[in-house]
Amino acid sequence: MHLRQLVLHDFRSWVTADLALQPGPAVFVGPNGQGKTNLVEAVGYLATLGSHRVATDAPLVRQGAGQAIVRARFARDDRELLVECEISPVKANRVRVNRAPLPRPRELLGLVRTVLFAPEDLALVRGDPSERRRFLDELLVTRAPRYAGVRQDYDRVLKQRNALLKTARHARGDALRTLDIWDAHVARVGGELLAGRLALVAALAPYVSAAYAAIAGTGSAAEEAAGITYESSALRPDPYPIQGAPDSNLSTQGRPESVAELTEAIAEALLRVRGDELDRGITLVGPHRDELRLRLGGSAAKGYASHGESWSFALALKLGAYDLLRADGVEPILILDDVFAELDTRRRAHLSTIAAAAEQTLITAAVSEDVPASLSGMRFQVADGEVHPIG
Repeated sequence: MHLRQLVLHDFRSWVTADLALQPGPAVFVGPNGQGKTNLVEAVGYLATLGSHRVATDAPLVRQGAGQAIVRARFARDDRELLVECEISPVKANRVRVNRAPLPRPRELLGLVRTVLFAPEDLALVRGDPSERRRFLDELLVTRAPRYAGVRQDYDRVLKQRNALLKTARHARGDALRTLDIWDAHVARVGGELLAGRLALVAALAPYVSAAYAAIAGTGSAAEEAAGITYESSALRPDPYPIQGAPDSNLSTQGRPESVAELTEAIAEALLRVRGDELDRGITLVGPHRDELRLRLGGSAAKGYASHGESWSFALALKLGAYDLLRADGVEPILILDDVFAELDTRRRAHLSTIAAAAEQTLITAAVSEDVPASLSGMRFQVADGEVHPIG
């Protein structure tokens, strides 16, 4: 897959922009604050319906404008895909594919595939578990778009159950009987989401290990140097995820595998902790409390990895996702947002090799010297609200 044309209206700092692109590397060069990241952010938005920089859509609409428009033409398997997205800060977004409106914006998910690596991704290693859960879920939805609905359903039933827990502390009777119903909903949808995540981590793990070995040069111990495991709050003997605790996920023996088994495990865990949940007024087990554990050798990456190791692991997670999506049969667009300046010589060389071999790579940099010369291709200067080809 590659992007052929990108048109923006009132997106972030851009009043308007119209770019024609080709396969291969495309480098956007300009001082900070000129809007080069906004260009690649728009492409990433079409893949995830979200930004890697902000949590809501409102900041994506240029100040004073009523809506932002992102329009892009992609080439995929000898076919052209025209995607148009209207982003509104106050009403529902609208999406059209090949000029036909989609009933729900989330039906776009999976059609456009990107993998974006940015300085913010250091939070995948050093940040809260929610960062790693979001990484998993975005990749899960890209590979299997139906999980967008599963995630939405889980968030809805979880919100309802938490609201009930807050009231049930003071009026137990009927509220407890209603809680049984919401337990069943949380367990059913949570079991489906958990099954998807477990399968994804199993598929992703070898790609992450291989990517880390190539980046960090771990030699013969490549397969064991870096690893990822999924820790489920419902499958732990003690169903409370403890930050930094040893990995007690039942990943090798006796772990439930099917959706039905996982649903039952979540339901049982909810019963075990109901008293504590009523005291605290929140749901204590389920996919929203799970963790993607990152390991270097026998130690947790978070809190123990050096700055360079943390960068390597964050990059390995994204390159592992890239390789996994390629293995699925559709090569994603690789987006590298202002990252070469953050990398040392070894990591820069490895990343540039992958970027040069990709069907299309979109790169931003403050100065041309930050981008390895081996990444020859289209170059654009971004400044003063305009973008122009260089050369």
